[in-house]
Amino acid sequence: MSVSFSVPHENVLQLGLREGMKVGDFGAGTGHYSRAAAAIVGHSGRVYAIDVQEEILKHLKLNTHAHHQSTIETIWGDIEKPGGSHLRDQSLDAIILANTLFQIENRFGLLGEMKRVLKPGGKLLVVDWAGSYGGMGPVPEKVVTEHEAEAFFINGGFHKVKSFRAGPHHYGLVFTSP
Repeated sequence: MSVSFSVPHENVLQLGLREGMKVGDFGAGTGHYSRAAAAIVGHSGRVYAIDVQEEILKHLKLNTHAHHQSTIETIWGDIEKPGGSHLRDQSLDAIILANTLFQIENRFGLLGEMKRVLKPGGKLLVVDWAGSYGGMGPVPEKVVTEHEAEAFFINGGFHKVKSFRAGPHHYGLVFTSP
């Protein structure tokens, strides 16, 4: 559903990824952002597609072009718990959190896990729904506004780099880790 509204291959360019980088796609879903990142980091890089729904990860792997199969590693994990991503401390250059923040119940758990796995100065891309669009996006009470998301990550120690329109119904934010 979100694919027709946000543009993963354009939005990931905001991160400034390079060949060989390691990226975590937190709440990867069907993997549109994972595939977009894999196209940039190449065979010497790695994209860890992490989701709590095991079935979705199987679907992601099946629908990934053979060219990116070796770059994307699917991980069944819970990004809201300490150690839930199953990644090593300070092992990532960047994290993508796309169309996921509105679904997170334990935001502080998510924040802690991100800080644990990101290298100092690592990048964080947050893309989420700017509103509830008559059933297209999340229900109104689940929407996390751009202002709320920005305040949450800044209060959590991240530094805002920029904000951008991530499609007609989405906002995008880029932060660096402390």
